[in-house]
Amino acid sequence: MTRLRSSVKYEILWFQDAERKLETNQVRKLTENSFYNQFDLESLHPREPDEYRTLFQTDRDRIVYSSAFRRLQAKTQVFRSGEFDFYRTRLTHSLEVAQIGRSICSFLRQTSPFLHEGFFIDPDLVEAISLTHDLGHSPFGHAGERTLHQLMKQFGGFEGNAQSLRIIAETIYPGLDSRRGMNPTRAFIDGILKYKRLFCENPEAANQFIYDEQEYLRTFVLDDANSSVLGDLNQFRSLECEIMDWADDTAYCLNDLVDSMNAGFLRFERVKRWAERQSLKGNLARHAEEILSAIREGKAEARFGKKIGAFIRCCSLIERATAITPPTNRYRFGLFVDPGVRAEADFYKRLSQELVFDHSQLHQLEQKGRIILEGIFKAFSESYLNSGGLRLLPESFDRIMGLKHDRRSRARVLCDYIAGMTDGFAIRTYKRLYDPDFGSLLDLG
Repeated sequence: MTRLRSSVKYEILWFQDAERKLETNQVRKLTENSFYNQFDLESLHPREPDEYRTLFQTDRDRIVYSSAFRRLQAKTQVFRSGEFDFYRTRLTHSLEVAQIGRSICSFLRQTSPFLHEGFFIDPDLVEAISLTHDLGHSPFGHAGERTLHQLMKQFGGFEGNAQSLRIIAETIYPGLDSRRGMNPTRAFIDGILKYKRLFCENPEAANQFIYDEQEYLRTFVLDDANSSVLGDLNQFRSLECEIMDWADDTAYCLNDLVDSMNAGFLRFERVKRWAERQSLKGNLARHAEEILSAIREGKAEARFGKKIGAFIRCCSLIERATAITPPTNRYRFGLFVDPGVRAEADFYKRLSQELVFDHSQLHQLEQKGRIILEGIFKAFSESYLNSGGLRLLPESFDRIMGLKHDRRSRARVLCDYIAGMTDGFAIRTYKRLYDPDFGSLLDLG
């Protein structure tokens, strides 16, 4: 009996000691980097600290293990997912953006005179933001986004970045009667807020806005700052958001260029004729010659893979004045990108736009995607926005729809469902609704 009491006493002391160590470790993790203060770490609702992860690591992990993130593997980046194994999807693109974002943080930590061992940009936060930046994008790429915006215009519009924000703050986890967000930190929400203008502030905009219902998130991020003194809200971005945006540009203009070469859209003669029509000079002529050389020698992956490093090393930090209070280093510093490298990125994007995205074959696929999304929206609208009465949504969404009593909020739930579809699921849904030879009780996936 004495031995048993001693054993129990030992276990109690062990657990108490372990608990103290965990609390100490969490405090140490949150304070070892003084770049961030309590303002940056606050969440929408009170949040218990994790015993072994920082708050930013928890934000990142909640994204990685979400179904919304997994569905990116079957959403179009440039070419429809599943066409060939080596084409990038939204998922592989997001992973590349996250890796580039982390590398920029590492480079700046080693080279910037403003940063040091206990004062640095958190790479886990930048990774979380990068993994999330395309989370809300619809099936069929940007063409699908434009279609959903037109369908939702009378209900507040659709915008991929705004939808990403809606997912993390409101819908990422299903509930019994509704849905809830992941309770992200202020710094994480702000990193997603690439655009801060509301739809009602520019209702004619085709993109680059957040939903009117998300004004409370903008207020939370900016705290008591007067938006009228902040200038153009769509250009008012945190440092981590700027890093994500440049990482996205880097992955987009370099890696998507390689995919276009592999897909045969950027053939040698076609690029050569285009370059001759542009009357390129100086660096732009050199960039065009590099592309032609890479195509001719079959070394696109190697040549443009090396450029990622150059696009990372062209970054530096600058100090900037900001009206946001309380003060945060996320706005005290801004990202400076060498103008020559930024011009190179713009050149690659222009080339892709004119020779790839404006190609008739891609436009034909975009037309198909538009027809599919319009058809799905029409069928579901008849049941949920008008008086059709059929239950077309899955049980979880149908239950949520029953809690909404106005057409605008019901349309937003319908939009959530369609925007969350993968390309393949959208095609199967359209066939099930309109193709008399497709679909049975045995084919509901």
